[in-house]
Amino acid sequence: MKFFGYLFDPARWGGSDGILALCGQHLEYTLVTLLIAGVIGFPIGLYVGHTRRGVTLVVGLANALRALPSLGILVLLVILCGPLFTSDLAFELPSLIVLVLLAVPPIMTTTYAGIAAVDPAAVDAARGMGYRPLGIVFQVEIPCALPFIFSGLRNATLQVISTATIAAYASLGGLGRLIIDGRAQSDYGQMVAGAVMVGVLVILVDFLISVVARLMVSRGLRRIG
Repeated sequence: MKFFGYLFDPARWGGSDGILALCGQHLEYTLVTLLIAGVIGFPIGLYVGHTRRGVTLVVGLANALRALPSLGILVLLVILCGPLFTSDLAFELPSLIVLVLLAVPPIMTTTYAGIAAVDPAAVDAARGMGYRPLGIVFQVEIPCALPFIFSGLRNATLQVISTATIAAYASLGGLGRLIIDGRAQSDYGQMVAGAVMVGVLVILVDFLISVVARLMVSRGLRRIG
């Protein structure tokens, strides 16, 4: 139980560098990353799925981004950005870029897969009813593709929460701070606290996304996700 002493010590939870504050920072990194990745990945996946153009390029790009070594890219970007910025942006921007590169592939590919999997008969029926192209996309294809879209969002979110610990390597906050500082101080209880809290966040956020998906996805489509 000595390894859990740090986690269950009430004094470790409060303050600007307490566990709660670090959880808030971790979630902030995750939210900002997902917003940017969604703005990038969702329209690309939507366009490719709807038009069937650029499929090979999207798949190849997604595979290439997944293969990037996150920590190595982070260190390289910090070195490159260091001389350009004198503020914390020199560390925040590289961390954000790395996390966005991690989150874009699942959002982009599942959006494409979801749109491409929509029953052509449903699209033809909508077209026959006089739906314009944008009407087909937003009223037929996207609702039918929601199980895939939520699956990609879920995948991206869990990956970002797990990987956002690398922000601590760039002298930023988040739960990775507990792991990095604990290792530097040979404080295994602190390291365990960081690892456990990352796991807890993953479980809670995963549950939240599943609840939202259940509310938004049509009952007949839930089995797809």
